Amino acid sequence: MGEFLSSGTFDLFILVNVLLAAGWYAWAVRRVRRSGSWARRSSTCTYTGLALLAMIYLGPIAAWSHTFFWAHMTQHLIVMMVVAPLLVLGNPVTLAFRASSPASRRRWVVPILRSRAVRILTNPWVTWVLFAGALLLTHFTPFYDAALQNHDLDYFGEQPLYLIAAFLFYFPLIGSNLQPKRPTHAVRLLSLGTMMFPEALVGAVIYFASVPLYPAFDTVRPFGPSVLDDQRLSGALMWALVMVVDSGWMMLAAAEWFTSEERKSAGTDAEIARELAEQAQP
Repeated sequence: MGEFLSSGTFDLFILVNVLLAAGWYAWAVRRVRRSGSWARRSSTCTYTGLALLAMIYLGPIAAWSHTFFWAHMTQHLIVMMVVAPLLVLGNPVTLAFRASSPASRRRWVVPILRSRAVRILTNPWVTWVLFAGALLLTHFTPFYDAALQNHDLDYFGEQPLYLIAAFLFYFPLIGSNLQPKRPTHAVRLLSLGTMMFPEALVGAVIYFASVPLYPAFDTVRPFGPSVLDDQRLSGALMWALVMVVDSGWMMLAAAEWFTSEERKSAGTDAEIARELAEQAQP
């Protein structure tokens, strides 16, 4: 058991990609700061998200994830609920725009941002369906168990699917990335709030299931909870944890709404003051 507890994984592919992403971000920030400024908060969010991604896919949790359902669920929850929104808050699209040369902006960046594909993929109704569909279809079809037993399907299918679907979901809702059309603050809060329903549904079904749902976890384990207890723990994690984390992102969206309204109010007050000053002049 001691050997199992100390186990870990070393995945060169994941490590290289995380380092490349961090390296590109650092290079882009330095380029932007030569002629302007870049919020330290954005950088902190990006590096924290990348560090968490490396931790869950290279550390002990990755080694345990094919033995314990709770470890596998923890991986997915951290990716979907924490890593993806942190990467969004790093504002990578805005950074790429500001770091690119004027020629690159005209030739590549602006046309891509104005493309129909980007408009569709940043539509909050589309991203909601994609994210909810990824959650429901993977957990309630043979896909989930197949990914547990097939390394390539898990590696190149399930893991990227959750990260990309979650990133696209949060992209139009939080942060200040450039995008073709920003949804209203009311739509952002509504989207974040209603996503709790499919997330809670998945957690509840897993928790209340009376039989093992995924045969890949129905194996002899070195220690810890039974198969059904492990499954209930995983369901409880998803059912309860997403409520707490999503509430936090909703509070952030509400704070952004409040700040936006304050700016509008300040702008209106300044305009009124200018008009009054002009009227007061002889």
